[in-house]
Amino acid sequence: MAVQILKERYSSQVGAVKLGATAEEGGTRGVSYMVGGEGALPFQHYEGEIPNRPIVAMEVCSMDPNWNENLKKALDVDLSDPVAWAKYNKECGADAIYLKLDSADPDNGGDSPEKCAEIVKAVLDAVDLPMIVAGCGNAEVDEEVLMKVAEVAKGENLLIGEADTEHYKTLVAACVGNGHSVIAKSPLDINICKQLNILITEMNMPADKIVIDPLVSSVGYGIEYAYSIMERGRMGALQGDKMLSMPIIAAVGFESWRQKEAWGATEDFPNWGEQADRGPAWEATTAAACLQAGTDILLMRHPVAVKAVKKHIDALMAK
Repeated sequence: MAVQILKERYSSQVGAVKLGATAEEGGTRGVSYMVGGEGALPFQHYEGEIPNRPIVAMEVCSMDPNWNENLKKALDVDLSDPVAWAKYNKECGADAIYLKLDSADPDNGGDSPEKCAEIVKAVLDAVDLPMIVAGCGNAEVDEEVLMKVAEVAKGENLLIGEADTEHYKTLVAACVGNGHSVIAKSPLDINICKQLNILITEMNMPADKIVIDPLVSSVGYGIEYAYSIMERGRMGALQGDKMLSMPIIAAVGFESWRQKEAWGATEDFPNWGEQADRGPAWEATTAAACLQAGTDILLMRHPVAVKAVKKHIDALMAK
């Protein structure tokens, strides 16, 4: 007996954003990526085109980070050297480098905008992968720092973040003027997400230069709510809402390694299994959930988790 497979039909698709610029595109990257562009819900190849695979960007800090020691031990590199760290991440299979300028924070030494721009330039010169750059989280400091970074990296088509509803004008202007894309960050609220994208496009930033960061939680700590927000955004895009149609980025590493299930020592939680296995598994599982919700760019930390997730993406992209 024949079985009819019912298929959803969508009126639109997710927008696509290019990350990085090769020599032919005016930059110096060895590769550039298109992210987004889905014509169906995640990996439903039988319902529409999924033209671009999700990418994994591995995190680098501009200073030795205040991370859990178990995670730091797993990274076989000098974490006080962002150039060496970026090279190491490329060897671990990173598709892109996510550089976090934590040293700009006054509490961490307060590197000047010029110093931060030098770090960005040094990493660009050392590693030819596309780059995502974020500030330290201090909005006033980040405005000056990221404006200088945008100028120094002109032509490289960085993805720079983050813009929010309170602080977006300076960053968006810097990205528009220097040819970069911007991360639009909203606090797990689909309406604020849409409003922010409208505000950014009103500053002459093309929609295909915006990536959404809706905020994400880790497995066990609110992933179901974050999932629902991302899913609503994908459904809106597929139904024709252009202000929800941008690709999604998720800070998987940051969220996963905040949780004791990832970093808790084996002797403290003997029933949970070995921390060396549990930590990267927690990060990889969170990443897998984000992929199913529609995430296009995963920001990750642990090389074992990255390897597992890239293998998972290979399987999901197989038609």
